[in-house]
Amino acid sequence: MTSGNQTKFGKAFEFACLNYLKNLFADEHLVYVNDNEQLQTASDAYFDIPYNLRCNLDKAAKSAFNIIIKLEPQLLYSKKNQPLHLSLQADNQGIKGDVRDVLCIRKQNGWEIGFSCKHNHHAVKHSRLSDRINFGKEWIGISCSGTYFSEIKPIFDKLKMLRKQDFLWSSVPEKEKTVYKPLLMAFIKELNRLAESDSSVPSKLVNYLIGNKDFYKIITDDKMKTTRVEAVNIAGNLNKPSDNIKSIVNIPRLKLPSRFYHIGFKRISSTEESSNTVEVVCDEGWAISMRIHNASSKVEPSLKFDIQLISLPSSIYSQVEPWE
Repeated sequence: MTSGNQTKFGKAFEFACLNYLKNLFADEHLVYVNDNEQLQTASDAYFDIPYNLRCNLDKAAKSAFNIIIKLEPQLLYSKKNQPLHLSLQADNQGIKGDVRDVLCIRKQNGWEIGFSCKHNHHAVKHSRLSDRINFGKEWIGISCSGTYFSEIKPIFDKLKMLRKQDFLWSSVPEKEKTVYKPLLMAFIKELNRLAESDSSVPSKLVNYLIGNKDFYKIITDDKMKTTRVEAVNIAGNLNKPSDNIKSIVNIPRLKLPSRFYHIGFKRISSTEESSNTVEVVCDEGWAISMRIHNASSKVEPSLKFDIQLISLPSSIYSQVEPWE
């Protein structure tokens, strides 16, 4: 699936989740949908894909909320029939630290939860590196060193020159050895430097990746015809009762890491390591994969990460539900 199609299906799945929630309420006065630009984009994406694929998204959404409704009583029940407000968030909220796509809010008592909707992928961020991006400051609030910028400058100077010559990435000789690996080596050294200077770096890095709001992550798997739900409950804002109605399960709070055990290139075999993927292993069960790649066919002086959480704390609540 191309990146364009992946984006379309992601938006369509956001619409399917919001629409399923809306249709749970027979009384239209008990639910309000914010008709914003994000909703229109998601709706257009949903109705632009074939009917059978829309049905799959609907089944995936239904399976997700078969799980979540049992964990979040306030989704369906509220004191004095407070209306539920549903909305889709703009993508730029993720840059600000809120990775939730779908929001559910009861304004009278200040209750809200959100969902991050993923269609056939687990990526948490698509951050970039360039000679102008201070990833330390942007990600964790601690500025990168001059040493880091001096190490990456020749790499991006070369890319700027190739861009002026209208090079395609497919024509760059040994790009893994000449671009990806040296850039990632500088990145690894800088991340280690930052951690040595401030003990809060591991927790701040994970917080940057998962966002600053508690949420449920909903992940479809079209091939297996299942939906996975993960409860990312750092601050303890999930799983609240509605008056005397409680969840059937207590969702545990997750601990953020306090140290890095290892930052290095992913091992492909016992004798070979990757040139484009870094793994970060932390305490408390967190592990991160960061694969760097060119985001377009033409050479440009920035590269994009595909960042995934490859290991989560064993205490995380997760459940997989088959489609009906």
